[in-house]
Parts: sequence; structure tokens; C-alpha cells
Amino acid sequence: MTATMIPVPHRVLDRSDETADTATLVLAPTAERLPPWRPGQFTMVYGFGVGEIPVSISGGDSDSGHIHHTVRAVGPVSRAIHQAAIGTVLGLHGPYGTGWPAPPDDADIVVVAGGIGLAPLRPTVVAALARPGRVCVLVGTRTPDDLIYGRELDLWRAAGAQVLVTVDRAATGWTGHVGVVTGLLPLAGFAPADAVGYVCGPEVMMRVSARALVERGVAADRVLVSLERNMRCGTAECGHCQLGPLLVCRDGPVVGYHVAEPLMATRER
Repeated sequence: MTATMIPVPHRVLDRSDETADTATLVLAPTAERLPPWRPGQFTMVYGFGVGEIPVSISGGDSDSGHIHHTVRAVGPVSRAIHQAAIGTVLGLHGPYGTGWPAPPDDADIVVVAGGIGLAPLRPTVVAALARPGRVCVLVGTRTPDDLIYGRELDLWRAAGAQVLVTVDRAATGWTGHVGVVTGLLPLAGFAPADAVGYVCGPEVMMRVSARALVERGVAADRVLVSLERNMRCGTAECGHCQLGPLLVCRDGPVVGYHVAEPLMATRER
């Protein structure tokens, strides 16, 4: 079964408001199912009468065909999808793109996320916790109110993960870390020589975080980043997401930092 460009109807089965402008939707197929997806891939989500956008897959269930999408309202299409009530039908096609490699059993896993960049990393954290080895989850966000998956972070801690959160701007009552996410790296308990890094967030945050992991001793080809610059069609047809020799929606979004480093130095237009 291969991905089709025709939107497949999915009904909003459930929704959780993560923040004031971000919600996680549980989408169930009304009949036909999408092909199996891998963590790190995305689908094109179509709001009928509004348009479609690429959205990273943030979880799901292969038996039922359910797909989870965490959507932040930043434009007309994402706003319409974010506001979709239970029972609303949206169109999905995909999945597209490369995925995060499965966490190796013999490696320490270091997840570094900025803001909503935690969403595409969520399935990888779950997979990492199901195997032996240490798991470190480092999360940076603007304010405490912008933190997504707050309840799940506690569950990950209970399952054995080291979960550290930092904010750019503290609010009244915040007793955690303040500053950039790379400031958490010295506190993270992992062996660099045996570690694999998974990094997703704003591009400048990924550049700095990936470089910091390499400087800490993680091999550049074992640091993975998710490039989502200018993705539009999702099928490598429009060329809008071309970045050097890559078409991000086809050759990415997940690539090794050894590939991404020179490409991310190219100014976005």
C-alpha cells in the first residue's frame, strides 16, 4: 500500500488543548487507512474549504489506524485545523519523508526539542523508553505556558527518562531552569561516545544544539535533525523546499547533522 495524493477522510475522534494556541488531534480513518508511518514522517492535512499543510506525526496506533497530530495555530490553514472540533472531518494523505531511525538498544538516547519540535519526537521517546539504555529528554520553550505534553513529561520521568525543561522567560511560580536548551546539556546523563542525538525545533536552535552535541563528543552522523524549511506540497513536485541538493519533503525532513550542517548555513529566503 503506497501513499496517495488524494486526501483520505479522517474524523477528529478526540482533541487535547496543549496550550492556548496548540492542540493535539486524534484522527480516525472513516474507511480507508493510510499506509504505515514511521516516527519523523509527516502527512499533508487538508482542511476542507481552507487548504492543506504538512504536519508531523506525533503518535498513533497502527492497529486502529489512528494518527495523532499536534498543531499550532500560526496561519489560516493551521488555525482551522487547530480549531477542529470532535467530529470534524479532515483530509490526510501521506505519510511522506524520511523518519527518525529506531533508537538502538545499545545507545544512550538524547532528545533535544524546542517548542512544538517536541511533537515529531514524541513517538521516538516512547520507542526509546521501551528498550534498554538511558533516555535524556531536554526541552526548551518560550514560557511555562508554552510547554506541550506536560502530563506526558511526568509519565516519561516515571518510566525512567531524565526529563529537563528550560524556559526563555520565567513566570511567577516557575522554579525550573531558565535559559537556552543547550544549557541543559551539562546536566544530562549520557555517554557521548555511545549516544544518538535527536534534535527538532526552530532552525537556529537545531544548529546550536546539534553543534553542542558534537562538541560534547557525539559523532556528527549520530546526531539527527529534522529540516522542515519551506515544505509546501509534500511530494517533491513544487521545489519550494529545495535546500542545496535536497528536496526536504522527499530527502528529509530527517537527515544527519553531517549532511545538514553546511545546508543550514544557507540563509532562508
